[in-house]
Amino acid sequence: MNHAEITAWLRETDADRLAELWQSADRVRQQHVGDQVHLRGLIEVSNHCVRLCGYCGLRAENTSVKRYRMSADEVVACAEEAVERDYGTVVLQAGEDPMLSTDFISELIRRIKSSTPLAVTLSLGERSNEELAEWRTAGADRYLLRFETSNRMLYERIHPPRPGERSDRIAILHTLRELDYEVGGGVMIGIPGQTYDDLARDIELFGTLDLDMIGSGPYLVHPDTPLADPKNRPSASDDRQVPCDELTAYKVIALTRLVCPLANIPSTTALAVLDADAGWKFGLTRGANVIMPNVTPSKYRMLYDIYPGKAYTTEHIDVECINAIGRRIGVGRGDSPNYEKAACGLAIHLH
Repeated sequence: MNHAEITAWLRETDADRLAELWQSADRVRQQHVGDQVHLRGLIEVSNHCVRLCGYCGLRAENTSVKRYRMSADEVVACAEEAVERDYGTVVLQAGEDPMLSTDFISELIRRIKSSTPLAVTLSLGERSNEELAEWRTAGADRYLLRFETSNRMLYERIHPPRPGERSDRIAILHTLRELDYEVGGGVMIGIPGQTYDDLARDIELFGTLDLDMIGSGPYLVHPDTPLADPKNRPSASDDRQVPCDELTAYKVIALTRLVCPLANIPSTTALAVLDADAGWKFGLTRGANVIMPNVTPSKYRMLYDIYPGKAYTTEHIDVECINAIGRRIGVGRGDSPNYEKAACGLAIHLH
């Protein structure tokens, strides 16, 4: 699928044409990753963050946030709860928090891996190559780092670098690949200033990077961020600006499945914010094969306020609803078929 075709689909409004897109994505999903829906238990370890991202409620300058860090025992207890719920993976997510030290995270990984059968995904922001290498050695299986937009100028406006540093998430994704992580990325959909051409390039980049996991969701305005103020928003003309709506998010899921047929693709939390009853279900019928229910203790979940309404998204998954759309709950870790393909190819090459 070329750039012009992706852009045309992103702009498509005809319901019959879109039904063809949903069917194509669902067919490719079934052929390449099957009917299992894999569940990832999300643990929001810390809401401290040193960054000043223009879109995120956890940004360092937001003084209205009550900050927290979970203890190691609390995190391990959440992982044990994930096992009880038959999840195959936990995702340790946090703001970019230097107090989550290399040693703390390494020990946390070792404890989870030694006491549970879970795969461990990390989503801890931009960390040094040395930290990423140590965490992989400690047993981390996957790392998720969304690059948000491939438009460099727009990226730097909404995601300013730390003093004296340059933020290069694409380079970090390459490092993660070299360290043999399952590599996850993704973007925001409908960021102010994001054009259809930008978003089409994002989807093309998913394929170029050969990502194993791809999570993209609609931009949701947080009132305590710079982008909530219209005068701070990057602008694109009305006919070029990507809308931050549910329909466009489904288009991105479907097109991502067609471009990256072997990737694990979640029906994201932000979709459940836009449509609490059916958002995740529509995502699953349009190319997605992963859901990330939250196992963070409720006293902390309310404080992980990256965008409004997130704390109220579904905690438990309705198995009957999944069965009703012809799907079944996945068994085991749910490793990415794209990652397994690469590992198999390497093994053949070595022999």
